[in-house]
Amino acid sequence: MTFQTIEMMCPVALIVLLLTNLVQPWMVVLLSLVVGITDAMSMPSFQTIAPSIVKRHQIPTAIALNATQFNLSRILGPALAGILIASVGVIGCFVTNAASYLPFIAVALWILPPGAISDKPDQRLDRHHLFLGLRRILIRGHMRGALVTVLATSTLCGPLVIFCPVLVKDVMHGDATEFSLAIGAFGVGGLIGAVALLGLDPEYDGRALSSASALAYGGLTTLAAISPWIWALPIILMLAGISMAVSNTSANSLLQALAPARSRGRTISLYMLAMRGGTSLGSLLAGTAANLIGVRYTLLICGILAIIAHAAIGQRWVRTDAVK
Repeated sequence: MTFQTIEMMCPVALIVLLLTNLVQPWMVVLLSLVVGITDAMSMPSFQTIAPSIVKRHQIPTAIALNATQFNLSRILGPALAGILIASVGVIGCFVTNAASYLPFIAVALWILPPGAISDKPDQRLDRHHLFLGLRRILIRGHMRGALVTVLATSTLCGPLVIFCPVLVKDVMHGDATEFSLAIGAFGVGGLIGAVALLGLDPEYDGRALSSASALAYGGLTTLAAISPWIWALPIILMLAGISMAVSNTSANSLLQALAPARSRGRTISLYMLAMRGGTSLGSLLAGTAANLIGVRYTLLICGILAIIAHAAIGQRWVRTDAVK
């Protein structure tokens, strides 16, 4: 709640800057940095709310439901922003953005009232205890496999979405409509994948499904790189969205179901680091490569490396001891 409140102040600051005509690009970059930091700090806490209010066997369903709303917001957010900018302007868009944080904060207050948390962690920073806790997570083969799978997917397949504007405009010579259609299709695919997971047995061991979906994501990244048809890109990205959602959500569910209550926050922090940190690292590396060999060849190499990596990771991950 604290970090979301700080994050809400960023669009409020933008509103003030726009009304006073003082806004500068560096201010937008700085506010974006604040949003990124606060989001990184609040997401592990947010992700651990679900396991604290549902039974252990319901955790996969709760995580899938959370992934559903996340992917739905990915679809509706840009569409709503476009409508607001066209109708009431940029300021009205950011007013709505700031107001959208209020229900989240209200729900946090309602669902976790003061005194509801019984297992209060030690507030002191003990580096030895911290690294010992991280080591206990990483030495467990099924949890390590989930984290490595998410990291490989984000690093090698994340550039597909990041460089989609360049692929559409400079390589396939498309326009803004075709780009919006492609990105929207990825969001729709993510929603379909998350909803599909709601129908699975909560006791289902998702390692094989997560690994296979990650492998499929690598194949689709390769296909997007070699496809000459712009009309096929939304279809490829929709399938990629399904693969991404199924793989990451299955891995996330496994991690949260297996993590002890006191180390669940650290576990989800590692998951977020693998997912978002991998995307940042992959974008940096892919951007450097794209300047040298072009977007198509960069995505082709990323896709092939993803296939090889997930084939190796998945084979070992699925063969680890059965999840208890």
